[in-house]
Amino acid sequence: MQLPPDNFNPAPSVAEELEPGLRRILAPNPSPMTYRGTNTYLIGTRDIAVIDPGPANSDHLDAILAALGPGERISHIVVTHTHLDHSPLAAPLSDRTGAQVHAFGGPTAGRSAVMEQLAASGLAGGGEGIDTAFAPDVTVSDGTVIDGDGWALEVIHTPGHLGNHIALALDDLCFTADHVMGWATSLVSPPDGDLTDFMDSCHRLRQRTWRTFHPGHGAPVATPADRLDWLVNHRQSRETAILNTLADGPATARSLAERIYTEVPPALLPAAERNVFAHLVDLMGKNLVSPIESLSALATFERRV
Repeated sequence: MQLPPDNFNPAPSVAEELEPGLRRILAPNPSPMTYRGTNTYLIGTRDIAVIDPGPANSDHLDAILAALGPGERISHIVVTHTHLDHSPLAAPLSDRTGAQVHAFGGPTAGRSAVMEQLAASGLAGGGEGIDTAFAPDVTVSDGTVIDGDGWALEVIHTPGHLGNHIALALDDLCFTADHVMGWATSLVSPPDGDLTDFMDSCHRLRQRTWRTFHPGHGAPVATPADRLDWLVNHRQSRETAILNTLADGPATARSLAERIYTEVPPALLPAAERNVFAHLVDLMGKNLVSPIESLSALATFERRV
């Protein structure tokens, strides 16, 4: 799931100018799921939009406020999705600045019908954890333009990693959050993540011309089209591996992950298992596999002929 190592290792809690009107502050929350930490972005030179304030960390809150220069104020807070490493600091930052929080919706907004079914059956999410208390002040939708003094951010609904996930276009830059990251492929963990939606979102982003992707984790992506093509091809290769393995006989998501993700450290195998299950649900929608009994994360799947 991980890309070749990069040289991305900025100092946490330090505002770094990436180009005029764009700064990045790395949150001090490194982990196997977040790499060096969550990237918080500051847009503008007077009215400042903060994209993804990050986890509930008082030092990071102080770093965001300390980055403001003379004549600058935080006018907008934008949350790309409600994982615990992206959204919890939004409310404290709003309390300190008076800026409203903009997002696609609450934790289950944008969830697909099949994922609603899985959630209703009791399947819980995995991975980064959901900010269940999150509620935006302003609900945005696909195509909404959030604007301030000298900048405008276009909302692009990119479900897949999470149903309420959005990307944000700033001219030919795109803030891709966890849909396209700078260090690894995105985790798609049902019922919060939906691989069918993820692939559709990749194809949608691919239709536009971008100069740079600024992800939620890791370094900027200087060749966005190539990275999107790589992500799609990577997922298609996993799909092929799953179908080929199922040709040998029925299997569970767990046993498929153990046989396919041979390069993954044992600690990350549960995430790999979730990714395999996401593929199996997607393959069900294509009528290529089916569960022997009812659909669940523990089901045994067989290849359809």
